[in-house]
Amino acid sequence: MSTYPEKFRFGEFVGSIVWLVFIILILVTLIGLPLIFVVLFYAPLPPVGDQVLTPYLFLSMTVDPTRTLPIIKYFIHTDLFRIAAFPGFSYAALFAAVTIFVERKFLAKMQLRVGPLYAGKIEGIFQLLADGLKLVSKEIIVPSGADKPIFWAAPIAFVATAAAVTTLIPVAPGWVAANINVGLLAVFAILGFFPLIALLFSWASNSKYPFIGGLRALHQMIAFEIPFILSALSVVILAGSLNLTEIVNSQISSNWYILFLPISAFVFYISSLAELERIPFDLPEAESEIVAGWLTETSGMIYGLIQLGSYIKTYALAALFVVLFLGGWAGPVIFPAELTPGYTGVRIYNAITASAIFWFTIKTFGMIMLMLLPRGINPRIRIDILLHTGWYKLIVLAFINMFVALALVYGGILGPGGLLVR
Repeated sequence: MSTYPEKFRFGEFVGSIVWLVFIILILVTLIGLPLIFVVLFYAPLPPVGDQVLTPYLFLSMTVDPTRTLPIIKYFIHTDLFRIAAFPGFSYAALFAAVTIFVERKFLAKMQLRVGPLYAGKIEGIFQLLADGLKLVSKEIIVPSGADKPIFWAAPIAFVATAAAVTTLIPVAPGWVAANINVGLLAVFAILGFFPLIALLFSWASNSKYPFIGGLRALHQMIAFEIPFILSALSVVILAGSLNLTEIVNSQISSNWYILFLPISAFVFYISSLAELERIPFDLPEAESEIVAGWLTETSGMIYGLIQLGSYIKTYALAALFVVLFLGGWAGPVIFPAELTPGYTGVRIYNAITASAIFWFTIKTFGMIMLMLLPRGINPRIRIDILLHTGWYKLIVLAFINMFVALALVYGGILGPGGLLVR
């Protein structure tokens, strides 16, 4: 006797959604709010004006918008918010999601490909959501003989390392999670962990194709790490600082460094593609040669975490290029000083900061598009050509532009007291 699956009924689907929302509201009312109220008695609360903030006053302020703004302003200036939300992990993850969506549409237009007619309405946005749900729900298969602790820990370490880079990138004046004096040095120190994580994960997979991919990633890092650092060193010579915020400020007081260091910008761009393992430098994942390289044994959310880390890393390197060569957040103020003219209440936002975030986002997204472009027009290069490019050609180019930077500083054109410094 054959059985047929139940027919989908939209009314039942809507009813299940309403029932789920109702259960969530009950849980929030009976458990969530009392728990928050208990926590407020023990958590240190900030002073608001001349008032001492108490749990009772906090709950009354949450329903009054004019009194809620001080709480929101206090929260968004905490280190937790900057690391977890903006300009840290959540902002980078949102960039990653948009990048995945745009990359699919961008490459499809370039290659004249037609997608499914009925899946993913509204330009295929639901297809992206379906892929995310698929990764979350799929079974994670661990190969037999794999080193399980490393196999499970490596994807988490990959995402954490990518998120660590984002904490060092300033997106606007004062908006950076970790504004340290050796920020650029710290970025390269963190980036050095990615090939090691790939090699560890490939070794832990106990499979020959992942291990070959891991070894390729290590060779690629060694070949491109030196020109990568030398291309950024030219910027440090002109700015006189390793602090990323100071590098942006030095460009605001003179001009964007891409005008003086175009060769360094080119070397940094090519090295970024190699660091991201994107075409034409995707040898660690070459699917036509070694299945999927060091990702061969990934499945479910292990694959999802590595992809998330890869796209967050794409955002981080694009943002770093903007900071080093494109003036960071520099740009005209395009937002009004007040959201509603004549409003005499609490200032809702800072027009200068909003404009800085806008220009930084636009520049970073433009750089991401340039990083996506080679995938649609370039073939994969051979590993001997890759090593020759990194060791011979890019290092020479980086040294040439470094000497140009020294000439600009000692010639009195840029640097402290230079002719072009305002």
